[in-house]
Amino acid sequence: MPDADPPTPDDIDDTPTVSCARCEDEWDLAYELDELSLGNQSFEQFALDHERHTGHFPDGVTPWIVTCKQCPATERFLSETPARRWAETHSRHTRHSVGIEYSDDAEFVIESE
Repeated sequence: MPDADPPTPDDIDDTPTVSCARCEDEWDLAYELDELSLGNQSFEQFALDHERHTGHFPDGVTPWIVTCKQCPATERFLSETPARRWAETHSRHTRHSVGIEYSDDAEFVIESE
């Protein structure tokens, strides 16, 4: 039996996938990578879009929730740095205290000046 040819890059499917137990489905991120050219942000964009369309995030995604203590401003982020930046900016511009929450383990407040 002849030796098999070694795999080429085209033979390897390394497209990332995302699953959601609530939807009982799994998606690959080919569209986000190829059509939208999102690169490293493909997973984050898919997770945010999934939440916008379904009301929940895919498996393994917990958002940072930033909520103003005085006005109805609320935003969700998938990492701490933009969540903190939004909270600090909102607090600085409005002089409102802003809460940042990540799961049940982390919650803190950016106090107004």
